[in-house]
Amino acid sequence: MALLNGIVTLIAMFTFGGIVWWAFSRGRVEANREASMLPFALPDESPRVEKEGSHE
Repeated sequence: MALLNGIVTLIAMFTFGGIVWWAFSRGRVEANREASMLPFALPDESPRVEKEGSHE
């Protein structure tokens, strides 16, 4: 059972390393830059114009 646990741990470590390598690879630089700007890509907030006769 210990051998199986070791094998699964190694597979998990290599999988994690592969994901980290992929996420920080040179081919993902532009995609990462674009994703980092998503929180700031919200439409500009403009003041609400209240209609006549509406009281909120």
